[in-house]
Amino acid sequence: MSGRQRGAATFDFSAAMSRLCADVTDRVDELLHVDMAHVAVSFAQTRRRVLHGLQAKLTPMRFEGGALTTQRNGRLWTCQRLVHDGREMLYILTFYLPRFLDQPFHEKLTTVTHELLHVNPRFDGDLRRFGGRCYMHSPRQKEFDRQAADLARKYLASGPPAELYDFLRCDFRGLLRRHGAVVGLQVPIPKLIPVPDSRTA
Repeated sequence: MSGRQRGAATFDFSAAMSRLCADVTDRVDELLHVDMAHVAVSFAQTRRRVLHGLQAKLTPMRFEGGALTTQRNGRLWTCQRLVHDGREMLYILTFYLPRFLDQPFHEKLTTVTHELLHVNPRFDGDLRRFGGRCYMHSPRQKEFDRQAADLARKYLASGPPAELYDFLRCDFRGLLRRHGAVVGLQVPIPKLIPVPDSRTA
């Protein structure tokens, strides 16, 4: 597994996942608001080869309501900006390998729709928010998970080209045997930066 290396025998996970996500968001009505041209798809390497744990996460590049700044402890903060291929990214979609690839096929596809469902319908760099303390999944997380699973089934029922998602039928070792190496984009988690001269008394 590698970061940005390229070669004839390698499998570019980020490129393959970006193509899949673009097709998902073109075919599934509930995800039409997602513009993958402004979503950086990356991977992070897990320390241990275990199935349990975080599979993927969506990192927003804006604050609530798409704001560029937020106030914490009496001071304004902003987030590092990310430009990739000449475009500013509004989200970072990170998959944890090999853990993600070692899941069953339908769970992997559901993870993809789950993370895309977190994108705010306004596509403003913020997450989809629900009322109350559980603003990411709503008070009924099982309902959110069920919706993500339904969207995955809806995508497959639309008849997408199998070559877009067939790589998800392989586990990590299977992709290694087939391609020799799994590579992709690795993006550090953006840091919060204090806005100069913004501290209040």
